[in-house]
Amino acid sequence: MEKELNQEGVDKSLRLIFKSSIFVFLGIFLSKILTYLYRIVIARSFGPEVYGLFSLATMILLFIVSFANLGLVEGILRFVSFYRGKNNINKIRYIFRFSLSFLLFSSIFVGIMLFVLSDFISLKFFHNPNLAIFLKIFSILVPFYILLYSLLAVIQAYEKIKVHTFIVDFSENFIKLIFLLLLIYIGFTTNAIILSYILGVISVFLLAFFYCKYWLPEIFIKYILSNKSKKKIRKKLISYSWPLVFSSILSVLFPYIDSFSIGYFKNVLDVGVYNAAVPIAMLLLFSPFLFIRLFFPIINKEFSNKNLDIIRELSKQIEKWILIVNIPLLFLIVIFPGAFINILFGAEYLGAENSLRFLAIGFFFNSLTIIFYNLISMVGKSKLILINIIITSILNLIINIILIPKYGITGAAIGTMISYIVLAIIFFFQVKHYTSIMPIKRKMFNVILSAVIPIILLIFLKRLVDYNFLNLMVITCFFVIFYIVLIFLTKGLDKNDIMILMSIKQKFF
Repeated sequence: MEKELNQEGVDKSLRLIFKSSIFVFLGIFLSKILTYLYRIVIARSFGPEVYGLFSLATMILLFIVSFANLGLVEGILRFVSFYRGKNNINKIRYIFRFSLSFLLFSSIFVGIMLFVLSDFISLKFFHNPNLAIFLKIFSILVPFYILLYSLLAVIQAYEKIKVHTFIVDFSENFIKLIFLLLLIYIGFTTNAIILSYILGVISVFLLAFFYCKYWLPEIFIKYILSNKSKKKIRKKLISYSWPLVFSSILSVLFPYIDSFSIGYFKNVLDVGVYNAAVPIAMLLLFSPFLFIRLFFPIINKEFSNKNLDIIRELSKQIEKWILIVNIPLLFLIVIFPGAFINILFGAEYLGAENSLRFLAIGFFFNSLTIIFYNLISMVGKSKLILINIIITSILNLIINIILIPKYGITGAAIGTMISYIVLAIIFFFQVKHYTSIMPIKRKMFNVILSAVIPIILLIFLKRLVDYNFLNLMVITCFFVIFYIVLIFLTKGLDKNDIMILMSIKQKFF
């Protein structure tokens, strides 16, 4: 009976995750289009200098925000999900109120510091006094951004992924773009950029606030907890959250270790060529993010009820889905790196072909590691995550120092690949130790086997075909179709996959 209940829980969660992944995919797709349109309008209307100032200002603002949230946003997501599983609404209310009160004061302080230091940052670091006006006005947004992220964490913890995606991926970018076009039409100059950005962020903050106020009103009601319970919750929340400040910053800086090392040992031209390969390799991180938004709150809720069997099955299944999506992309990039670079960046960046091969392998392992990361976060081992990232960052830097002087940008890519593989191995054994979960299914080997024949054909076709955009699209379509057919023939799908396919069939037919 218990096994049947567990399977029912797995099926329900997988359906939710799969449905949310489709919505997240559409949201991210629209987000990219709207973001590019917003930036294209700025770049074309105001020129490269103003566009550069705007890009620098937003980069600095978002870096400050990621530091000023003190990891409490991630803490809200974990603990609200956890206490939802225990149906302890008083602890959810306390975490929400305590976090928002703490973050309001810290964000106002950080915003004031950014305002005060804006001239210093602009002149000493970037040697451009015009940047200061952007930073001073954008400093107003620090509290709005941090409170927005806190509200979004609550929405995500309540598994309202469609609402979360609508606010994060669509609303903010759409509102910014509409305000920008309207202000330019009215006759505003550079102020149109600043005002549209501010109005966009504040509008989305209000949208998130009113959604929580009217659709999640229970979190705003006064909590009833003893001082001892409050102190215990605060201790857990802060202990979990503070390492995530540094691990988040290191995760953001990790890709820049290569650029810094190449710039130091080689030259700026090599940095530019190398950075054509990085965003292409990062396409392999797209599939995990489709599933993670709902996966993390669900496993935290199940963990609070000690439903490890459900967590184990969900972890294995999501890991398998990531593998199925990423295997074709990995081998297309590895076999045709020049085609991807030439189509997206141009022939002058083809020097990054070998680098792209190694980076793709590295990011492939990194994509599989994201499930491990979430499982370690689930059990509250945030300090362990920080230590892992510090170790692999240092390893990457050491390998760069050894290989870049001799092998150039290829050496940097090898360093990143090795670091991500080591990180995946470390996380794998830690997950096994702390959770007794091995997110690997036997059917995953059938999936890998299904890719062998299509890969051999790809290698053969490479010698016969000129890799332009049209040829690459045709080859990709045939490769994916052949790969999917072989997955069916080798019985690479299990009962969970069949259940999802039957759900899709019932939905449309």
